[in-house]
Amino acid sequence: QVQLVESGGGLVQPGGSLRLSCAASGSIFVINVMGWYRQAPGKQRELVAAIASGGTTNYADSVKGRFIISRDNAKTTVYLQMNNLKPEDTAVYYCKIIQRGGMNYWGKGTLVTVSS
Repeated sequence: QVQLVESGGGLVQPGGSLRLSCAASGSIFVINVMGWYRQAPGKQRELVAAIASGGTTNYADSVKGRFIISRDNAKTTVYLQMNNLKPEDTAVYYCKIIQRGGMNYWGKGTLVTVSS
């Protein structure tokens, strides 16, 4: 079993910043991809950012230039630095990892609310 624990969500004013963290533990072998998704009320879950084992990153167009994904040296914790937050960034943010062999694991999510 793999457990993913997200933290760092909360309420922030427009233009503010938050940093999300996701720590993976348990039966971790080789993680191929670590990523963040989000789901706003009434909308489908969408990819926000992902980082592959080799370091390649991928971002949704809506967050390019504002969000930065990174990970720790052990490659078991992934971060999402979110800057210049907008009300439309309000959503539940989920961490996801894909292990070698294709197994996917999801965290339970952390709520980010951008409001004045």
